[in-house]
Amino acid sequence: MPLRFTLRQLEYFVAVGELGSIAQAAEKVNVSSPSISAAITQLEKEFGLPLFVRQHAQGLSLTQAGRRMMEQATHILQESDLLVDLAGDISGSVRGPLNIGCLVTFAQVVLPSVRRSFEAEFSEVRVRQVELNQAEIFSALRRAEIDVALTYDLDLPADLVFEGLLELPPYIMVAPDHPLADNSSVSPAELVQHPMVLLDLPFSSEYFLSFFAGLDIKPQIAERTKDMAVMRSLVANGFGYSIANIRPLNDLSPDGKPLRFIPLQQPARPMRMGLLMPTDAERANVIRAFVAHCKAQRGAGAIPHLSI
Repeated sequence: MPLRFTLRQLEYFVAVGELGSIAQAAEKVNVSSPSISAAITQLEKEFGLPLFVRQHAQGLSLTQAGRRMMEQATHILQESDLLVDLAGDISGSVRGPLNIGCLVTFAQVVLPSVRRSFEAEFSEVRVRQVELNQAEIFSALRRAEIDVALTYDLDLPADLVFEGLLELPPYIMVAPDHPLADNSSVSPAELVQHPMVLLDLPFSSEYFLSFFAGLDIKPQIAERTKDMAVMRSLVANGFGYSIANIRPLNDLSPDGKPLRFIPLQQPARPMRMGLLMPTDAERANVIRAFVAHCKAQRGAGAIPHLSI
């Protein structure tokens, strides 16, 4: 008996099931809402099952049958992606889906440019990007939610492979009127006398605090934030110094106030930016091509060397 539904209809079904809204699903998959509605109606007719409960004020919710059908539809879509990958590997072409993760602290200044040049070179690759913290990157790679990630070499687990791209030494960020603003370099011992604004992300915060491990006095953490832009504005407005490795592309905080950047005296381990992936990831042509592209972009200076 021939199939009367398509992979595209299953994709629309899964999008509605995840988002609970035809309008949001239409935006996600970049088609019209009537196309989504028609696909759902066709699937319900073909399966002979109601997939959703229509609730005018609350959107759509999956029926019990719909939840089971969505699980299988998701599996079918994943298998179809693998089939495309296999065809590319056999033919030697670079095509199919590529899910890229990127550490949230530098995603905005690195990933869009790298992605644009990669898509221009490999037009048959469908790229999806997601911004994550370090712990989320580890989890997403292990669950195969992403194929590769741009991140730092922070507490890397043994079951993942890291390919270094750039070395970024740490530096101190202060407001121009800070007592240390005119120093040519700063030691951790000098910093403990002043309040600190800590970029409080998993693994990153431990790295920044490790610089004070050998001192009798601990740093004075006055403010914590998980957002690098907020951290820069807190520093520029006099709430304390902060430590970072990625320098912004200008010397202004997001609210327009000036900042100063000072090298942190050694020994302070630099962080390496690079690509993190599962051990067998480069067996896939599309991932191998992305790794090679990132290395070429680094060699051509297209990845900004964001250290002071």
